[in-house]
Amino acid sequence: MLDQAEKNLDVAALMAAIGRNARAAARPLAMAATETKNRALEAMAKAILADRDAILAANAIDLANARESGVAASFIDRLTLTPERVEAIAAGIRAIAAFKDPVGDVIAEWDRPNGLHIERVRTPLGVIGVIYESRPNVTADAGALCLKAGNAVILRGGSDSLNSSQAIHACLVRGLKEAGLPEHAIQMVPVADRAAVGAMLSGLDGSIDVIVPRGGKNLVARVQSEARVPVFAHLEGLCHIYVDRSADLDMARTIIVNSKMRRTGVCGAVETLLVDRAVAATHLAPLLAALRDAGCEVRATDEIRAIVAGLEPATEQDWSTEYLDAIISVALVDGVAGAIEHINRWSSAHTEAVIAQDQAVANRFFAEIDSAILLHNASTQFADGGEFGMGGEIGIATGKMHARGPVGVEQLTSFKYRVRGAGQVRP
Repeated sequence: MLDQAEKNLDVAALMAAIGRNARAAARPLAMAATETKNRALEAMAKAILADRDAILAANAIDLANARESGVAASFIDRLTLTPERVEAIAAGIRAIAAFKDPVGDVIAEWDRPNGLHIERVRTPLGVIGVIYESRPNVTADAGALCLKAGNAVILRGGSDSLNSSQAIHACLVRGLKEAGLPEHAIQMVPVADRAAVGAMLSGLDGSIDVIVPRGGKNLVARVQSEARVPVFAHLEGLCHIYVDRSADLDMARTIIVNSKMRRTGVCGAVETLLVDRAVAATHLAPLLAALRDAGCEVRATDEIRAIVAGLEPATEQDWSTEYLDAIISVALVDGVAGAIEHINRWSSAHTEAVIAQDQAVANRFFAEIDSAILLHNASTQFADGGEFGMGGEIGIATGKMHARGPVGVEQLTSFKYRVRGAGQVRP
């Protein structure tokens, strides 16, 4: 039996080889024709549908292990695959194939007085490392998005979803081979050892150009703390909805319940509800009743609990908690100014929504809040690259450098300048 030092050595050697293979695959992939990439994506989608039963069987193993370990219901929801979700994975890959190829796209061009013609052109990033937890669909999303953008990718899924992810990954590799692309263009780390994550964060001797973490707060915090390469990340989704005095009550009720309860475990689920104090008497009870009828626990300030009976008390910790569960914290605020103050203090800069018929309120909300995604009269659950028409996403980036908001194919590119002259020299 190997001791821990030998295991770490084996993992290091494995990851170094994966890094070398990814770097070798990145160059031909960057030059691959759009038609070739799309052919690979179509073959991947067909393979996933053909292997649906095998994928579901692998997922059943992961689910059984997860239930035995006693994880939360929201975790089980993220891990679960159904026939419909497998079909959605294939449809998502086909949607990415249909999306415009960003590689070689001329972002801007201009002429200088000296006759030089300058173009800014999209190029692949190179090798992307994606570290994620329980969602096996991320295997397909990340692999397909990186391929479309001309990048090689190293996927490190969570140990809880390893069987499901490996079954999906096998389909992606079949698609690459069928299109004549390097099979190492999409690699999956085959071990659950945490040392593999550390190796990726080190950059694999320069093989990885950027890391994208997709998972819980602890994972993302570790990546941001330890990574030696650039990171596209959001730490958590502390999403807010503000209901203004001008809001339509029926609209607000529908949007809030959908934002919280459609899927409680996604990063775009609303966690805090703010209601204009001016309409507490008319709006508060109906909105909270709708949430409770939908099965949501409501945690509220003492001021609200004096108006509506039977609510759990909210503590200061609630304003900074991403529940990812059927729980919501609620407070009254003094108009849009109060909402902006609360959000700017507690938000993780992911997604916020305002429900208001007064356009001036919406305009101020948009102007004074600097989160990645802002919505007016719409559910926070639209915080999703697919819903933005971006052909899927790897995640939502809340930083301000390079990528922000949904990270789709365009965000997985960099750019270079092409300068054309006719013999000019600089005086």
